[in-house]
Amino acid sequence: MFQYLTSATAQPWQPGPYPGVELRLLHRHETSGAVTVLRKFAAGVTVPAHVHPLANESVYILTGEWEEDGVVHGPGAFFYAPRGERHGPHFARTEVVSLTIFDGPLTVAQPA
Repeated sequence: MFQYLTSATAQPWQPGPYPGVELRLLHRHETSGAVTVLRKFAAGVTVPAHVHPLANESVYILTGEWEEDGVVHGPGAFFYAPRGERHGPHFARTEVVSLTIFDGPLTVAQPA
């Protein structure tokens, strides 16, 4: 039996780190600060280039169309950004929902 169970619909959407981005927290590891979230990007949102200084990021697109470097990605696309690596900008061509895992605290910084 799993030690933790939740339903995504039981969790409220919360404001994300950028306007037009919302997070639905599915799990937080109390010791490491790692989080598993659903992220929802409103259509037309651009997330600027950034880094996550404290966590590796794994992203799986569930719905919508996401543009990265002029290439459009849809459901089933997977992205990985190592801790501290610059990535983005990201553009949501339509509303996008992703399952995203940060293996440490979710922090965002502007690239150097």
